[in-house]
Amino acid sequence: MDVRALGASILQEAPRVVISVGKKKTAVARAVIRPGIGRVRVNGYPLELWPVEMARVKMAEPLVLAGDLAKKVDIEVNVSGGGYMGQAIATRIAIARGLVAYFQSQELKELYERYDPYMLKGDPRRTEPKKPGLKHARSKRQKAYR
Repeated sequence: MDVRALGASILQEAPRVVISVGKKKTAVARAVIRPGIGRVRVNGYPLELWPVEMARVKMAEPLVLAGDLAKKVDIEVNVSGGGYMGQAIATRIAIARGLVAYFQSQELKELYERYDPYMLKGDPRRTEPKKPGLKHARSKRQKAYR
């Protein structure tokens, strides 16, 4: 058997895997999407057992909008940095981008953009840096008149 033919058959049999990234402020989420039965794990925990309910709902939005497509894949997300809500939004962005890339569906992409444009493109806002000699980014010295 020819080596090139063997390599081509391995490529055809290998399951498709998509890696996507989402960021919000200093939180970074990396999602790995594989063929599966609809399992979603965030930092090793099933999404259904995530402790903060508002964050759990935010992370599940792209899955709810995708409907039956989300049941065809397993998603493993690693997220670090930032606070719990920043992590949730970073996870949401990573999952949405990954599902669009995995299924290569223009309808799904348009649905996400209509629902919330920041679901795919992210939020560019960052914290303003603290200035030297002051306590905060925009604080000023107090002035006394008497």
